Amino acid sequence: MRAGTGSSRGRRAWLAARVAALAAIVVAGTLAIAHYANIGQPLAGNPDPRALVATVDPTITVTPATSSVPPLAAPDPISSTPGSSSPDPTSPAPHASSSTPPAAPPSPPPSSTPPAAPPSPPPSTVPIHFRTLPPGAVLPTGAECARWVRESPQREDRPGNYRANHTPGHHVGADFFSGDKPAANQRLAPRINGDFTGTTEEILRWAACKWGINQDVVFAQAAVESWWRQDTLGDWGTQASACPPGHKPTAGHPRCAQSYGILQNRYAYEKSAWPGIGDSTAMNADTAYAIWRACYDGDETWLSTVPHTGHYHRGDLWGCVGRWFAGRWYTPPAQQYIARVQAYLRERIWTTRAFRHDQTPIVVLPNPGGTLSPA
Repeated sequence: MRAGTGSSRGRRAWLAARVAALAAIVVAGTLAIAHYANIGQPLAGNPDPRALVATVDPTITVTPATSSVPPLAAPDPISSTPGSSSPDPTSPAPHASSSTPPAAPPSPPPSSTPPAAPPSPPPSTVPIHFRTLPPGAVLPTGAECARWVRESPQREDRPGNYRANHTPGHHVGADFFSGDKPAANQRLAPRINGDFTGTTEEILRWAACKWGINQDVVFAQAAVESWWRQDTLGDWGTQASACPPGHKPTAGHPRCAQSYGILQNRYAYEKSAWPGIGDSTAMNADTAYAIWRACYDGDETWLSTVPHTGHYHRGDLWGCVGRWFAGRWYTPPAQQYIARVQAYLRERIWTTRAFRHDQTPIVVLPNPGGTLSPA
């Protein structure tokens, strides 16, 4: 008679079979857990690259206001290696970020007829966000920045700038940075050329990229200076030597403009950049942020010889923004100017409807120093 569940021996055999089946299930489950845990280790060791670029530029201490514009991109190397040079400037990675491309689709199943190749994906239209590079960094060339900027064209919100936006600049004199360390004339002056044309926003991004300053600071500062209008004139005075040729005081017009353009460059201290700073938006921005970079790199030691608050030192983004307006280091006028630029940065004024449609009038501050060199 065959053993069955009705006999004691049959019951023992049935229980033994159940125990063996349960043991097999436990072993299989343990192996599966170990297998997927091992897969998870490399995933945890290689997080989503997008998570690495969600922090704010550490050289900007102002928290941007909430808006539809993406937050500032990856942190600059200044936070970990102050004063060091950036990697190969031909790659946008050290100073720019863009969205991570999607993963490749799975391979199709084998077949006797090879499938047609899928069309190439369109180029990314997510703009690179240019961030602040540390003092002494290897800066990208103007041509590299032009290529990166043109990969994501921007609309024109200042049609009145059209002519100036399509007028290239020129080189400056070999002693443009008189009063600064000789390194400024050796490293920075030859780079100034205003060699770019495009929309107003593209030009500002190009200058930010070329001189290694966060583009949002550039947007905010240009809004304070001119509301992004290249035809802005400022710092009116009666001193003929402070005004460029063709713009001197006359009997009918006893006052003349001393500052010109989107960043309000002051002629008296940038004579070899004339007429470019007046005629060309790119030349105006190029020159302005070359001067900012000289300050940021620590070349303007003369700032410690004129009235100042604290000690001039390299690597202070905001100190060098304030120096542009006041010609001094953290004096009260410089601090007031910094506060205004930071307010526009918090508001992201350049993204507002009033700004985009140019509904707010220009308010040009009186400039006590401009781009002062040593007395």
